[in-house]
Amino acid sequence: MTQPPHDEPTAAGPEELREQVEQTREELGRTVEALAAKTHVKARAQEKATVVREQVTARAGELKEQAAVKAGELRERAAQAAQHLEDKLPAPVKDRTAQAIGQSRAVATHLWQDKAPEPVQQKTAQGARIARDNRNLLLATAGVALTAWLVGRRHKG
Repeated sequence: MTQPPHDEPTAAGPEELREQVEQTREELGRTVEALAAKTHVKARAQEKATVVREQVTARAGELKEQAAVKAGELRERAAQAAQHLEDKLPAPVKDRTAQAIGQSRAVATHLWQDKAPEPVQQKTAQGARIARDNRNLLLATAGVALTAWLVGRRHKG
């Protein structure tokens, strides 16, 4: 065993020695209890962190599902609104609009071919092909972004 600290007197007899041993046991017991309490708090904090992490993951999944549903609803409503507007337009207006769009495209295409450098034209054509090939993904991403923006605005107000 170790020697007693210099500031503590040594025991004069067996009875006094027993009392010191008992006192040391009590102090050691309190120390062990304090350490156990600290360890227990850490374990509880870890358990709480796990529960919160699971809740956040579940909530994120729910929000993702809600966003997908809202995106589908928004796409459907946008298509219905566009169809409704198209149905209300008189035929001459539709024809003139289609003609004006065709002319604008022809002019824009001609200007683009004359003025844009060849590498820029190639990169733009490549980007357009990629966008066309991934149209559903682009629409879904735009729908999710729009839904997130709407949800954010709703929670601010």
